[in-house]
Amino acid sequence: MDPLTYRTVAVNDVELQVSVTNEGGPAGLALLLHGFPELAFSWRHQIPELVEAGYEVWAPNLRGYGESSKPPKVSDYSIDRLLADIAALIDASGRDDVTLVGHDWGAVQAWMFAIRRVRPLQRLVIMNVPHPACMRRELRSFRQLRKSWYVFFFQIPWLPERLLCARRAQAVADSFEKMAVDTSRFPAAVTDVYREAALRPGAMRSMINYYRSAFRGARSSAREEFGVIGTPTLMVWGLEDTALSKETTDGTDEHVADLTLRYLPGVSHWVQQEAPEIVNAMLLAWLAGAPVPEAGDVVVERLDDPAIPTAVGSASQRSDVA
Repeated sequence: MDPLTYRTVAVNDVELQVSVTNEGGPAGLALLLHGFPELAFSWRHQIPELVEAGYEVWAPNLRGYGESSKPPKVSDYSIDRLLADIAALIDASGRDDVTLVGHDWGAVQAWMFAIRRVRPLQRLVIMNVPHPACMRRELRSFRQLRKSWYVFFFQIPWLPERLLCARRAQAVADSFEKMAVDTSRFPAAVTDVYREAALRPGAMRSMINYYRSAFRGARSSAREEFGVIGTPTLMVWGLEDTALSKETTDGTDEHVADLTLRYLPGVSHWVQQEAPEIVNAMLLAWLAGAPVPEAGDVVVERLDDPAIPTAVGSASQRSDVA
């Protein structure tokens, strides 16, 4: 039920499956980076809105995901390789007017891409992942260490893959359904897309290798100096995130010179899928240089999910979102 169409783009030593929409859009390139255990599909609500705003939109299935290449080694998922993929995608687009948008692991990469200034960025959008300096600070607390238990579990060989793939990757569906506040956003038509992708040969190993590579590189990354990001940055945060505490956002303005931060009460980690109306209103206002509304100021008709056939989506699924 994935409504996106894709092309294959060769970058570095891999081939990435990329959804490309509205080539030549005059507003610039919006490059959307998904997280774990997601896909480009997670941006299905944002892509049409960005296209309407005039953007050329690229949404890749990152290495290890979907039909993109799945190199087998942990080192294949080092932050250096991941950032090189993003740079190569930007180069392949031929654009130099780039807005980089990331959620979860995509946001980890987006933060580091901006910090290291791998390529010039016009704007940066971060969803539910803290600046690495703030995360480094909070990991000294038991509160955040307890929330991050799964990172340690993922260091065990082969067992996480087996458990997450059991019962046709039921744990992948559970990661959305059990973490979400509004579970109606994650019916089987949606979670099945993620389950089927996770069951592709080598996919789950690759997806978990992001965490293994980051863990192995933690000592060297702890010595990295971050500086101050000069790129205008929008940070959108669902307050019911069970994996990352609100405290991880404290002090972000010390590391970002031009920061706009908006919280979404009653919304989980899966912010752009669970509250796409609010996220889109914030995102489009910020991109247009208009005042960015607070979550409580956004009242819109609930968007239909393009992954769900119209016959399934009923009037009862539409309501005002505040």
